[in-house]
Amino acid sequence: MKLPQLSVFLENRPGSLAEPLKLLAAADINLVSISLADTEQFGILRLVLKEWERAKAVLEQDGWVANVSDVVAVDVDDQPGGLVHMLSVLAEAGINIEYMYAFALRRNYKAVLLFRFEDPDAAIEVLKAANISIVQEADMY
Repeated sequence: MKLPQLSVFLENRPGSLAEPLKLLAAADINLVSISLADTEQFGILRLVLKEWERAKAVLEQDGWVANVSDVVAVDVDDQPGGLVHMLSVLAEAGINIEYMYAFALRRNYKAVLLFRFEDPDAAIEVLKAANISIVQEADMY
């Protein structure tokens, strides 16, 4: 299952990360997962939230640029080599990973990682065929 992720573009300056997060907190919107990547000029704040549509509206009303993209939450065996196995399955199928980040959820001795794939539908099919579990939206929130 694909999950919506918000990407918010930030200036690379002190305090810029707190500003959109304060807006979401004031609107009583809880974060499920967060990631921050930066370049010299700007940062990209990536958020997974249950109320992503409301979060997007809150941010945009305050002038923030918030784009929506799909990520896939994947159960990965929480043991040495667990991630390597999953990555090998994807590589053999020619699936490209644009980026990934960890999510603070553990289920049944597995860690949950979020992936942004070039082709999420193809990635989901390949992972399911290899008996690698895709985390459902209800389990995320």
